[in-house]
Amino acid sequence: MPMHLRYHDALLSDEERLFKSSVREFAERHIAPIWEKIDEAGSIPVDLIKRMGSQGLFAIPVEEEKGGVGGTVTMAAIAVEEVAYADPSVAVAVYTLLNNGWPLLLSLYGGRGGFEWLVDEIARGDSFLGIASTESHGGSDVAAVRTVAEERDGMWDINGEKTYISGVIEVMEHLPKGGGWLLVARKGARNSSPSPRDLVLILTIGRHGRERAPGIEYSRLETIGRHGISTGILRFNNHREPVEHTLGGENSFKILLQGFNIARILVAAANIGSARWALDQALEWIKERTVFGRPLASRQSVAYTYAELLAELESSRLLVLQAARLADKIYVEKDPLFKPKDLNIPSAMAKLKAPRTALKVYEEVMKWHGALSYMKESKLHRGWLGVMSYNVGAEGAENIMRYIVARDTIGKEHIRP
Repeated sequence: MPMHLRYHDALLSDEERLFKSSVREFAERHIAPIWEKIDEAGSIPVDLIKRMGSQGLFAIPVEEEKGGVGGTVTMAAIAVEEVAYADPSVAVAVYTLLNNGWPLLLSLYGGRGGFEWLVDEIARGDSFLGIASTESHGGSDVAAVRTVAEERDGMWDINGEKTYISGVIEVMEHLPKGGGWLLVARKGARNSSPSPRDLVLILTIGRHGRERAPGIEYSRLETIGRHGISTGILRFNNHREPVEHTLGGENSFKILLQGFNIARILVAAANIGSARWALDQALEWIKERTVFGRPLASRQSVAYTYAELLAELESSRLLVLQAARLADKIYVEKDPLFKPKDLNIPSAMAKLKAPRTALKVYEEVMKWHGALSYMKESKLHRGWLGVMSYNVGAEGAENIMRYIVARDTIGKEHIRP
């Protein structure tokens, strides 16, 4: 029996409980039956993405007048967790979280760009929006990017390369409208010294409709897990974007960090959903599996470890909920008592805790299954490899999360990254 414990809903509003129930029902019907096929095929069916759009699972926290659903970050986190439970490889959840977090940033700081059309396409499942920040020489050192944007005649002229970028194939080949990424580049010549003040955040459209943007080449990377959403390389050779596609002007770096804070909350939610699925598989297994004439669950070493894992998972969930609630105070309710920097610690703690907990859950559950867990038919390896991606990096490595928490509590003058 799935571990849908009643106390999960105690901290949710009536609206949030109804929303959670509707997402769960949708995910059980449309995602859970095919998630293994998605992982094997290496792509999410476009018709499923369109269904998810019709269900209202994208651009949830974006205001309706800006093309979104008009919900909250908390609702987006709820949706991502339920989707990850239905697809524990987290590929569909990653697609979902990207198309909630980054459209919110675009709607908040797009200024006069008038990007409602793109957010509306994302909400309907026709377009994708991700982040293009990572470069091969240093993933977490965002301020040291080498991709250059030079302004000429009201256009950015972009040159450089981004790697480990999600959604490359979805944008360039699969989706009806295509989409793009919020690209992090450095203003000025290639030989200038890197500085956060020189960074610029540019909405970069890879394809819209049938037209692929000139000056962009792409290729897919082969990942060991989370196969359903593509990961690839983007190469920019004199690619041009209007200056109006800039987010934040001189504050681009600060705005980018806000985007990562929101993304980390949703990433943590995805890990919670996947780990919850794994514990449910374990619960059935330890009750039914008999060793030396007794069920595994009767062994204290197993039962007590299960209890510990459940406690770890629930504490991680509370960190996610706390961070999501604060994000809503800042970005949805516009509460003047809270500022974007207040989200640094809660989002970093959620991102630090949830992936580690999920990985720990999978390791123990796979041990309980023994050799069977090493077989493809067990399914567990798909979830294990999915959450592993967020333990080795993605939206910030573990030490970056530790640095953020230490910096904002002990003081920057005492801490060095």
